[in-house]
Amino acid sequence: MRSLHDKLMNLRQRDHVKPALKQLHWLPIQARVQFKLCTLMHGIHNSQCPAYLSATVQLVATTSTREGLRSAATTNYTTPRLRTKFNERAFSHAGPAAWNRLPEAVRQVQTQLHFKKLLKSFLFNEFFMTAFYHCRCNVCCS
Repeated sequence: MRSLHDKLMNLRQRDHVKPALKQLHWLPIQARVQFKLCTLMHGIHNSQCPAYLSATVQLVATTSTREGLRSAATTNYTTPRLRTKFNERAFSHAGPAAWNRLPEAVRQVQTQLHFKKLLKSFLFNEFFMTAFYHCRCNVCCS
């Protein structure tokens, strides 16, 4: 992928990639993982995924202890309690965690094409327009 950047953007070997990613409107790897998780969760939420995937997650509203609470009216999914940090990589935890971070306006979109468009814009803004993803160089973070 780095060689593709070099060819498209005329980058030298020691140039920073972040400005090129911003210009091409490409998501970094961590954001792509979040994009894929949220896309799968959108399919589950709209009953467009296989049963084995939807069986791994559960809406907060379907939890018996939440019936009368305000959280029962949301589109949040439960994230299971885990014993180790490694287990956070499992879809049963990572999928709902990624979905629950999305704004309600993005989650409520029904069509997959429109959802992906809003999701990519949300993730792009989150990773490039906030201090979360800033590196420590003086080139792209000034």
